[in-house]
Amino acid sequence: MQLATWNVNSLNVRLPQLLQWLAQRQPDIVALQELKLRNEAFPLPAVQAAGYDAVWLGQKAYNGVALLVRQGAQLCDVQRNLPNLDDAQARLIAATVQLPGTDDALRVVGAYFPNGQAPGSDKFVYKMQWLDALRAWLATQLNQHPKLVLMGDFNITRDDLDVWDPVGLRETIHCTAAEREQLQALLALGLQDALRTTAPQGGVYTWWDYRQLAFPKNRGLRIDHILLSTPLHARLRTCEVDRAMRKRPQPSDHAPVVATLDLD
Repeated sequence: MQLATWNVNSLNVRLPQLLQWLAQRQPDIVALQELKLRNEAFPLPAVQAAGYDAVWLGQKAYNGVALLVRQGAQLCDVQRNLPNLDDAQARLIAATVQLPGTDDALRVVGAYFPNGQAPGSDKFVYKMQWLDALRAWLATQLNQHPKLVLMGDFNITRDDLDVWDPVGLRETIHCTAAEREQLQALLALGLQDALRTTAPQGGVYTWWDYRQLAFPKNRGLRIDHILLSTPLHARLRTCEVDRAMRKRPQPSDHAPVVATLDLD
């Protein structure tokens, strides 16, 4: 079973790449972020022709999230945005997914965490409020769904191993102690970091700026994460960053992260 997350940074622009990637990798469940399109503009026919069903939450020009599942899987109990936070921004989608031919019923949460702009800004305050609400809601979800995955663009590095220049970027956005404490609080709910499990040495990044040859020089950050509840983490086989997608013409500034788990 393959679980994947990818910030596509405009689904309109990246749709051909997404469809080709789905055909090549054939993941079972995919969380997408930064769709940047209205609900009615979601390309469902193209996604279905590729062999996937989808649920999504769109927003004109900004944000937007979706879950894609292989056709034949059952999707139910869809949640759009956090129920405990009044938020006009399209940042979270969750569903219970039953994969065909297995006993697996997973609670899948795909999220696009707020960027935060800069420490001390209004957007940073919003980020902290959003994270508080996420943690409170996720605690209830974990009680109800032992098999849960939270994945997406967190806009947070876990620690200095996730930063190409930890000294120069210390206490800048994505790398502040306050943000990292929030991520640690999510892990403390009983979640495990899939990529850190399989690449404990760090230095594996998921985002690179478009400017200053950041990708060729590997000046990146790891801000896209797959967090697994204990029962799912026990079945983790591997987790990797698909850097090949960042090498394409007109790429997203993020690369997909893919976790492979043994089936139940």
